[in-house]
Amino acid sequence: MPSTQTQIAGFSFDNCLMNAAGVHCMTIAELDEVKGSAAGTFVTKTATLEARAGNPEPRYQDVPLGSINSMGLPNQGLDYYLDYLLDLQEKEPNRTFFLSLVGMSPEDTHTILHKVEESGFKGLTELNLSCPNVPGKPQIAYDFETTERILTEVFAYFKKPLGIKLPPYFDIVHFDQAAAIFNQFPLRFVNCINSIGNGLYIEDETVVIRPKNGFGGIGGQYVKPTALANVHAFYQRLKPEIQIIGTGGVLTGRDAFEHILCGASMVQVGTTLHKEGVAAFERITKELEEIMVAKGYQNLDDFRGKLGYIG
Repeated sequence: MPSTQTQIAGFSFDNCLMNAAGVHCMTIAELDEVKGSAAGTFVTKTATLEARAGNPEPRYQDVPLGSINSMGLPNQGLDYYLDYLLDLQEKEPNRTFFLSLVGMSPEDTHTILHKVEESGFKGLTELNLSCPNVPGKPQIAYDFETTERILTEVFAYFKKPLGIKLPPYFDIVHFDQAAAIFNQFPLRFVNCINSIGNGLYIEDETVVIRPKNGFGGIGGQYVKPTALANVHAFYQRLKPEIQIIGTGGVLTGRDAFEHILCGASMVQVGTTLHKEGVAAFERITKELEEIMVAKGYQNLDDFRGKLGYIG
């Protein structure tokens, strides 16, 4: 069979598929399930400095073509995930995992990242600049001035491999402006995309989630075209050292194939994982391998970023 092995920031992974932060990663039990599946690695639930209960329920709803959620960053707190990962490093030193983080303020962000920098964590850190579901808090990555300032401050002290989770951008000039900022820094990856913020889903005459009067992040099949556009736009614009993780609308092996074709080095599964459980990784991997066999591809490099255009 062809290989779905990949690398991010010099770390190797047996498979290019993993979970998306926020799905099947809240507890150690869930993370262990992803670790034991066909996935190449996992990312933890995006951690804040202290544990958070998140928004009131119902705050997540599966819908026919995807999902809507306004979770509000429920998580067990940084120490819970960091301690688990440090323990895992001792038990499985040949595997690499992702730690996802977010600050509720710039001060929080620096406190969290200083703690990770000073710890023995040897994996990959993802700073979430795109949480769309905290009432009263805008998405940092839509404020280019703030994004540049935070990254400048972070890279003054943070020397471990760091990437950022991004919201979707919708304008070509925004791709240009964002990439010009990211290219200034030693980022190792960008993750495109988080959910499309502030969608609304209605059943009968009522919204389906409680927070924000039903407004929430849209995921699943709805978002794949937007996710692919963001993956490819940044693949075209970012310096080669900044790799792309593709997230959004991965239901089948064909969807994963398209993310890689657009330039992704790794592909995350969110809504489908929530709906199917960890067996989804084996199914999607098998479907991806079948496509690669049919096209004569031996590895991901044979087609990564090689999207065709109409001349």
